[in-house]
Amino acid sequence: MKPTYNGKVRDVYDLRDKLILHSTDRISAFDVVFREEIKNKGKILNNVSIAWFGYFKNYPNHIIETNFEKFPPPYQANKEFQDSAVLVKKCQRIDFECIVRGYLYGSAYKEYLKTGKVSGITLGNGLKEAEILPEPIFTPSTKNDTGHDENITEEEMKNQVGNEIFEKIKTLSLEIYSKAQKKLKEIGILLCDTKLEFGIYQDEIILIDELLTPDSSRYWNEKTYQKGKTPESFDKQILRNYLEEIKWSKTPPPPPLPTTIINEISEKYHYLQDKLLQCLLEK
Repeated sequence: MKPTYNGKVRDVYDLRDKLILHSTDRISAFDVVFREEIKNKGKILNNVSIAWFGYFKNYPNHIIETNFEKFPPPYQANKEFQDSAVLVKKCQRIDFECIVRGYLYGSAYKEYLKTGKVSGITLGNGLKEAEILPEPIFTPSTKNDTGHDENITEEEMKNQVGNEIFEKIKTLSLEIYSKAQKKLKEIGILLCDTKLEFGIYQDEIILIDELLTPDSSRYWNEKTYQKGKTPESFDKQILRNYLEEIKWSKTPPPPPLPTTIINEISEKYHYLQDKLLQCLLEK
């Protein structure tokens, strides 16, 4: 029952025609996994992702089973999977991260300062950090199992996957982001950006991986948000901000994380989970 593949924060068990995705308590930043773990982080990511898949049930996805006791034997006896693993369809992964940005922040803001563009998209002059964009933009990147992902333009992705698949994925990504953004406004949370992934199963494009988790998205507090300032976040940006402050080189080995940062991340993740589940699961 050892994992077939160990990702940065998730372990994958290959069951030939299916996979078990197990979300662990590991945390990573800038593609480096840290020695410290965030207690119950795996369960939070799993619960949030399942809730979003349920909310977007009209979009085909890879989920088969969320109750570990219904997993194939012997996996149904592994209590480590409780609330932290899903059984999914094994499909052909489309090896691109489909990033949608509604605000100018992070690596996109750094690129904008240098070139006035983000992933080849020209933006207006004088935009401030964390400023809302006139409309969400689609900024794909490569999906690398080792090393850093690389930002690319729409044309570069289109050349590799073909126009039909590209347009379908772009449309789906923008739709999901916009609908999630609208839903989150109801509870005073801003969705800065998110990363989606897709696969092909029986000739159909489906959602795979995680969905709108605090590891794959930036969530901001609407009450304290101001453009031009670092927003209060409920996601992994807390860790990235700390690492920028201490001027870490972003190469292994990772620095030790202070208890204050671990506790802050844990507190924000729990808060976000509670808010999201209340919002998404209400009748």
